[in-house]
Amino acid sequence: MKASILSMGAVLLTACLVTAAAHAAMQDDVNQAVSIIERFQEIPESAIPDVIMREAKGLAILTLTKGGFVFSGRGGTGVVLARTEKGWSGPSAIGAGGMGFGFQAGGQVSELVIVLNTPDAVVAFAKGGNFTFGGALSLATGPVGRDLEGSMAVGAVMYTYSRSQGLFAGVSMEGTVIGTRDETNAEYYGKAVTAREILSGSVAPPAGAKKLLEILAKYDRSPR
Repeated sequence: MKASILSMGAVLLTACLVTAAAHAAMQDDVNQAVSIIERFQEIPESAIPDVIMREAKGLAILTLTKGGFVFSGRGGTGVVLARTEKGWSGPSAIGAGGMGFGFQAGGQVSELVIVLNTPDAVVAFAKGGNFTFGGALSLATGPVGRDLEGSMAVGAVMYTYSRSQGLFAGVSMEGTVIGTRDETNAEYYGKAVTAREILSGSVAPPAGAKKLLEILAKYDRSPR
């Protein structure tokens, strides 16, 4: 009996540690998203234009690591948020991965902001499971500079902005698979939730997302 109690206690302790680790990992991604947005906006000449941020239907913010020689692999984690009628949704955990082939060598860590310009782009992230960039969900390099005209038309389903460290030839998100990290979301929100529920705004954001939401609230559709 004593052995069984000890064994059960060990299982519960392990479960608690796993839960804490998953929550910490998600919070790390949320904190990293805050830092990425701040770094992108530090230099006006290369900042994401305010008009792009105000018109965005959603944002995916992640860190991607790429490395290899001839054959290459890339992977990373991050969060995606959607604009709702009441403001920005809470963050939903995402993961990215892909393979490449060609004349490439080295390693690179990139910080990426993917601006979702259409409802369909948000749906791709909200429906759960995996999807691949390319085709109808192709990415275009976003315009930069805070002095762009407010009436500038959005010309792509998604804009991508990146900051990289290290050296690597042929960096591209085309062919990269993006998936929802359901278990991580469950741990962060304290219950089983779907990406659709999070991005629709029907699930209250955790306290740990407050700073990220405050930063994004600066980009209302009407300039303050």
